[in-house]
Order: sequence, then structure tokens, then C-alpha cells
Amino acid sequence: MFWRPAFVLLLAQLVTASPLARRWDDFAEKHAWVEVPRGWEMVSEAPSDHTFDLRIGVKSSGMEQLIENLMQTSDPTHSRYGQHLSKEELHDFVQPHPDSTGAVEAWLEDFGISDDFIDRTGSGNWVTVRVSVAQAERMLGTKYNVYRHSESGESVVRTMSYSLPSELHSHIDVVAPTTYFGTMKSMRVTSFLQPEIEPVDPSAKPSAAPASCLSTTVITPDCLRDLYNTADYVPSATSRNAIGIAGYLDRSNRADLQTFFRRFRPDAVGFNYTTVQLNGGGDDQNDPGVEANLDIQYAAGIAFPTPATYWSTGGSPPFIPDTQTPTNTNEPYLDWINFVLGQDEIPQVISTSYGDDEQTVPEDYATSVCNLFAQLGSRGVTVFFSSGDFGVGGGDCLTNDGSNQVLFQPAFPASCPFVTAVGGTVRLDPEIAVSFSGGGFSRYFSRPSYQNQTVAQFVSNLGNTFNGLYNKNGRAYPDLAAQGNGFQVVIDGIVRSVGGTSASSPTVAGIFALLNDFKLSRGQSTLGFINPLIYSSATSGFNDIRAGTNPGCGTRGFTAGTGWDPVTGLGTPDFLRLQGLI
Repeated sequence: MFWRPAFVLLLAQLVTASPLARRWDDFAEKHAWVEVPRGWEMVSEAPSDHTFDLRIGVKSSGMEQLIENLMQTSDPTHSRYGQHLSKEELHDFVQPHPDSTGAVEAWLEDFGISDDFIDRTGSGNWVTVRVSVAQAERMLGTKYNVYRHSESGESVVRTMSYSLPSELHSHIDVVAPTTYFGTMKSMRVTSFLQPEIEPVDPSAKPSAAPASCLSTTVITPDCLRDLYNTADYVPSATSRNAIGIAGYLDRSNRADLQTFFRRFRPDAVGFNYTTVQLNGGGDDQNDPGVEANLDIQYAAGIAFPTPATYWSTGGSPPFIPDTQTPTNTNEPYLDWINFVLGQDEIPQVISTSYGDDEQTVPEDYATSVCNLFAQLGSRGVTVFFSSGDFGVGGGDCLTNDGSNQVLFQPAFPASCPFVTAVGGTVRLDPEIAVSFSGGGFSRYFSRPSYQNQTVAQFVSNLGNTFNGLYNKNGRAYPDLAAQGNGFQVVIDGIVRSVGGTSASSPTVAGIFALLNDFKLSRGQSTLGFINPLIYSSATSGFNDIRAGTNPGCGTRGFTAGTGWDPVTGLGTPDFLRLQGLI
């Protein structure tokens, strides 16, 4: 029999187009660790019938265009400045290409996962499916185990590496949970109690004057409002403005907030915040947390009466190897960000006070999360993160790539170029950098264009100092700073002294919430992603911090000086000056 050429060509096209021709066993590695991340130990193999939610980040068709759009709408010299996207407009940018959607659906279908069991975000670029361990191992060419975090006692199901069929590498950014071991309990909070600092007398009458600013150790809302020039501003656009706090595990306490107001901001007594619970997040009013109370008390204490939202994002129950109880991924960012992006209205300023060493976060995961923060910025949201409390790096600063080099350890998400990282200061007249202020240079993210001039100048002035310990071309942080020592916080009815860049971030967030109020009251759009603005026309709106260091990794760390530095960024905000620059 002779085959006609046209028929042969048609048959070849049919075979190529058929899902049966796809190979799902042609694996190529996506990410792998050379050693179990520090602080974790393998406990056992994961039970094959244990089920969990597998999240698949499908590549967005227009992410590069979205970032270009974000930089235009965030540039005060651009004609499109302030033209933030709606939820629907954002979806148009980030939805996957139909080819990517089709490839992922064909892959899932081949493993028995029909469309009825697929949950998608509104844009379709995040897909969640419930799978068993055995199923996930076949899909990802890997082996899942149970690992335990010695400090927190947290146990999770993770893998040391994972792969994807070669065809899917061009369609999928990341799959989780896989090699990212971080959880809510294992993340580093960026606050700590300071029993060595005597708190104010809780029985003393509230003072109308910021008397605590006469002290170099004790900080209250009155002090901050006086120091950063917000005391005389009266918000007027509160029906259109809001501030949000992202919390993980710690519970904020409403009774403590009222006690805080009675003592430190009497005009705010009766004002309260809204709690939104995600992923099993708690709202136990009998179990207040230091971090949560610090965040909400100072965000509200500065921005009152701006409406405030506290997101309580939880994790899964403790993993019990001999049960089949379905659990979620127990990861700190994906659930929260995708939930917030799914809302029609989002608070225009958000502060978060948690983070990890950047090297403990797989680069594919970090990039995907960072791109989600870019989406928040595109929606007109200013996202603040504390820069961390370990200077240029805590502990031995050894790398986890098998080489065991001592290098400065940047923090994530502070190192993401689409968030605004906040470092810490101490003392008054003048303020100086607080020694624990996290700062440095990313090894994942390159220096963004908005930092080119200021950061390049700092690196040039530094010369050969610390050569090889940091990435001279990386995204540099922090961007800004604020007081970070001796904050007076009410915890379970008692005033305690608390420090950390966790205090700095909600302080700055409160100030920028007031700046948004000012802009809204004048019929203007909110600030949104502020980094291009503050590194250009608004640079003079900050108090330059010119003294102090952030030691770590066996070094003295970087030194604060004239202009931007990786200890205090551009400096601390002056509300009145910023009003004239935005």
C-alpha cells in the first residue's frame, strides 16, 4: 500500500494535535535544594494517601506589560501617573494564554483531575487542585516527606526537589507546596519585647502634649505624630480611604486597642477595626499577640479615624502522619494575596511585619509572590514590609547552596522591588539608625530602574568595602525608615515596651494613609506603588539619617550616611513636606 503524502501530513498533524501525543513523563527539574533547609529535619515519608491542596501558578500572558504599566502609572512625570487598574483591567493583563491554560488542563486531566475539581482565581493564573501525596509525586517526579521545624514545632509535607514535564516549563511559573518550607509559625516576626525599657506608668493621665518625645527610649503615638508632623492633620476622606494589616497566627485584641486609646490617644476611644479571617485564621479575643497588637495599635493610632482592616491568615492544623485529614499548604503568602486581589475594593495602604531570609525561599516561588505584589501595586495599593531585625544577616550567615560561604543575607519579601521596605531608627534630635535595622541587596532581584541613581552612588562610595559579601547590582533595601525602639503597646491589658522594624512599618503605613486621605480630599488618586515617586521628586520629603550601622554576619554592617543607605533607606517621613511633593 502506498500512502499519499497529503494523507501522511494530515495524520502527522492529528497525532501532534492529540493530547495522547503529549509526554508527561519527560521531566525537567524546576527547583531543588542541596540540603534540608536549616531549622528543619526530616521525620518520615509522607503517607501516600494524605491529601492536600496543590497550587499551580500558570504563567501570565502579559506580566511584562503589567510591570511596564505599573512603572508608568507610578512615575510622577508620566502622563498616566495615578491611573490605577480595576480588578477587571488587572485580569486582562495577568490571565494566562489559552495555550498555557490548555496545556495545564490536559496535564491535570491525564492524572484524573477533571475540570469540576479545579479551583481558579478570577484571572485564571492560579489553579488549586486537591491531590494525594502519591498523585503529586507522580505529577511532579518527586518524593514528599514530613519535615519538622525544631523551633516552632511545625510539621509540614514538603519535598527537596520537584520537576515538571518539559512541555509545561513554558506554561507554569511555580507549584506549591513543594520546596518552600516556610510557614506562618516558622517565619520570622520582626518585633520583640524589650523588658529592659521601663514602660510608661499606665495609671498616669494621658498627656495632650507629646511628652514621651522628651525621652530617648519610650515611643507613643503622640511622639510619632509630633516627630513626623501629622499631629495637626484631620482626615476628611475616610469614606473612601482605608488601611490594612496582614497578620499571621497572632491575634489582635479589641479590648487592648481601647485600653491603648484611653492611655495614648483618647480622641480615638470607641474606634475599632474589622477582622477578616482567612484560611483558618483565628480571632480569639482571649489570646492577644504582641505582633498583632503592635501593628494594629500603631497603624490605627497614627491614621485614626481612617478605617482599618486586620487580615487574620491561619495555616493548617498540625500535620498528623497517620490521618487522611486534608490540609492546606500552610504557606504564608499565596492564600492571603490571592484573596485580597479577588476583592473589588482593597485598602490603599497595607503593612506586613513578617519575612524570611531570601535564600530560604525558592527563587521561582519568590518571583511569583513578588509579581503578585506588583499586581497589588497596579490596583493602587502601597505595600509596606518591615525590613527585618537582623541587620545585614542573623546567625552564621552561611549560604545553603552547599558552598557554606559567609554572605550577607537579604530578607524577603523586603527584597521584592514591588514593595516598600521599612527600616528602623532610634533616638531623637537627631534620629540615628537602630542597630538591628535590616538592609542589604537582593541576590534574586536586580536593581530596579527607580534606584539606579541613588543606589549606584552609594555602591560607588562604598568602594571595595564588603566586596563579595553582597550583590552590588541587586535590588537594595530598605526604602524608608521610622522609629523602631521602645514602642508602648498594650498586651493583655498591660503596657509593654516593644521594638523591631515591625513597629516602623505600621508607623510609616499610617503616615501614608494620611497622605492618601489628603490626595483623595483634593479629588486625586491614591499614591499606589510609591517607590518611583520617593526615589525621584519626593526624595526631599524625608529626614536623612546620617549615623548608625546594622551589624551582622560578623561585620559592622553598612553605615547610614548622606543620601540613601541600606540601613535607613531615604530616611524617615516628614508629613508636611511630603504633602507639598505628592
